[in-house]
Amino acid sequence: MIFDLDSDKTLNETYKLMAQTIIPRPIAWVVTEDEGVVNIAPFSYFIGLSSEPASVLISVGHKLDGTPKDTLANIRKHKKCTICMVQESDLQKMHFCSKGLDKELSEAKIFDIDTKILADGYPPMIKGVPCAYVCDLNQEIDLGGGTTIPLVLNVKQIFVADESIVDKERLTISFDPVARIGKSYAFLGDEIEAPVIP
Repeated sequence: MIFDLDSDKTLNETYKLMAQTIIPRPIAWVVTEDEGVVNIAPFSYFIGLSSEPASVLISVGHKLDGTPKDTLANIRKHKKCTICMVQESDLQKMHFCSKGLDKELSEAKIFDIDTKILADGYPPMIKGVPCAYVCDLNQEIDLGGGTTIPLVLNVKQIFVADESIVDKERLTISFDPVARIGKSYAFLGDEIEAPVIP
C-alpha cells in the first residue's frame, strides 16, 4: 500500500505512519522555564545531529487551540533548555508529563519531580537522570507549512551520572533508556555486539 502524502491525507495519519515505522525513537525530557515555572515535557521526535558542533534536534508542535506548546514558547523566549535522557525507572513520571497543563502550572510540582541546577542561567535538570544536555537554541527550521517546528539546539554541556560511566578510560556509558514505538513505549534491553567484519 502506498500512502501519498501530497494527497488529502491528514496530519494525524502521517504521524501514525511515521511514528510506527521510524523506531525506536529515544525520548527526550525537555526542561524549560519561564517566570519561575519549570516546564517538563517528553518528546520522541528527538535526535542527535552532530558531534562537531555538538547539536541535537527536537520537533515541537502546537496545542489544540493553535498556540505554541509551552516548550516551544519558552525556548523561543529564552533560547535555552535542558534535555534529560529518560530511564526505565522514570517511565511513569515521564508519561504523566505528556499531559497538557496550563502554562502557570509546573510538571515538576504537580508530578513531584525533583530538579537541580546543572548550569547557571539554564533550566534545571531532573534529579537522578543518567544524562542531561544543556542547550542553546541555534535555529528553527521552516518546513514550509504545518504546525511542527524542528529546533536545532547547540549542546553546551553534557552531564553523565558517575554510576552510568562503566569504563572511565574508554568513556563507556550504560543506562536503561526508554524509547517510543508507535503508541507504546519500549525498554531497549539487551545490547548486541557488532559482527566482526572479515
